[in-house]
Amino acid sequence: MNGFQILFLALLLDFIFGDPLQIWSRIPHPAVIMGRFVDWFDDHFNRGKLRREKGILAIALLAILALAVGYLLKILPDYGIVEMLVVTALLAHNNLVKHVRAVATGLAESLKAGQTEVAKIVGRETKNLDEAGVATAAIESAAENFSDAVVAPIFWYLILGLPGIILYKVVNTADSMIGHKSETYAEFGFGSAKLDDLLNLIPARICGALMCFVQTSKNTWDVWDLMLSDAPLHASPNAGWPESAMAGILDIRLSGPRIYDGELTDDAYINPQGNKNPNRDDILESTKVIQRTWYAIAATIGFFALVTWIF
Repeated sequence: MNGFQILFLALLLDFIFGDPLQIWSRIPHPAVIMGRFVDWFDDHFNRGKLRREKGILAIALLAILALAVGYLLKILPDYGIVEMLVVTALLAHNNLVKHVRAVATGLAESLKAGQTEVAKIVGRETKNLDEAGVATAAIESAAENFSDAVVAPIFWYLILGLPGIILYKVVNTADSMIGHKSETYAEFGFGSAKLDDLLNLIPARICGALMCFVQTSKNTWDVWDLMLSDAPLHASPNAGWPESAMAGILDIRLSGPRIYDGELTDDAYINPQGNKNPNRDDILESTKVIQRTWYAIAATIGFFALVTWIF
């Protein structure tokens, strides 16, 4: 199997099965293994002086290890079966949709249930969020994580093959674990955060553009203009692109101040003129947006897989 065929089959397997608990309860998921390596470097390197330099060395060593493992798995004489299974495990569209929809289901039950579900997919404090705050957090997570968990892995697989997608997931995992600006990780996580920003630079913009062009509720160019104007307002150099596209498609206000580690941020609003009180229906609409975008991606990959199979 060639790369397009492997990727298309992996997309289908992830779409249908997601991460089967029957499998990952018995053997460690690749992301869990990556997390253990990050923990090891955190335990042994994140101490004493020169923490920034040690953090840069740690992520460099993790990146080299990821590329080496990817190359070794790729050359296995197994007709691409292992590669397809690894790529499937490193895609997360099914789980993302499931977790975001769970927030809407929770809100239908009670505000507390909605807060509990959204806390599973965002890093901000959720215990004091009202319904609009819970919905906003879920929708932002849907947009940002679709870029991080689907579009970026696909992009790096197409660019560098199996080593590329493993490299991306290792860096993204490290960023989620040590890349935040807390007292413990402000220096040590610097390298991971910057490399993650670099690896997401192109995929995030591709993701936003795709979301603009597959939406059906508004004029495509109006959403495009909003994305171009509001994406740079986001605190993240990358998350603003899919989030501003989503804000334009749903005509809602996103981002703005939120609480992390007990401190209120001063983040700017995206699409400030949009609906300030999104609800569970908007959460469900956000999953439809990422579903349509996934269909467009899968259809494109499937076309090239078919062409390469025929010719």
